[in-house]
Amino acid sequence: MTGPADSTPLRVVVADDHEVVRAGFAGLLASQPDFDVVGTARDGAEAVRVCRERRPDVVLMDVRMPGVDGIEATARLTAADGTAPRVLILTTFDLDEYVYDALAAGAGGFLLKDVTAEQLFDAVRVVAAGEALLAPAVTRRLIAEFARLRASRPPRRDGEGAGARLAPLTPRETEVLRQIAEGLSNPELAARLHVGEETVKTHVSRLLAKLGLRDRTQAVVMAYESGLVVPGAR
Repeated sequence: MTGPADSTPLRVVVADDHEVVRAGFAGLLASQPDFDVVGTARDGAEAVRVCRERRPDVVLMDVRMPGVDGIEATARLTAADGTAPRVLILTTFDLDEYVYDALAAGAGGFLLKDVTAEQLFDAVRVVAAGEALLAPAVTRRLIAEFARLRASRPPRRDGEGAGARLAPLTPRETEVLRQIAEGLSNPELAARLHVGEETVKTHVSRLLAKLGLRDRTQAVVMAYESGLVVPGAR
């Protein structure tokens, strides 16, 4: 992954079916020296093609697009292990149930379309680093709502349940997973657990590896789907 740490600009693709939105985000990102907008797309199919051709680090992906939507496009892109860009979902703040599906499909986070320019820049950098979810308080509200929606659906019949997948975790790793799902950052986790940030990073890396997860966003989804974190519980 490239980025500010090695002075190479982050390569970004913007996918949205509304030209004004697409051009607006692309123009804002292009104004920053650490971003290189390498392509845009009008729908999911074009987004997949452009990403495979241009190999971006991050793609801003709208959910509702004609033909192949953002969820399917995200799933197609994240299926390419090791070469997939980080996907940042673009959405409106209406508790759109599709956003949860996009996160479950492998998206790295979400961004509200009415964000400020600085929030947009920070969001792309955060998702590119794969270090944290965006806007923890809002994230908790959204994912909790999506988890309720998911819980009302028929149970999946795909073999081993999500709860059983948590079995390899140590008690401390399980606690770290729970805190991640509640939106805590690494510094907040370190303070809560009375350990150093490097120790937290080690716990996070180990639990992701044990669960076969790509990043913290997938860990949050797993925490809710396994029942480790109950929507609405405090």
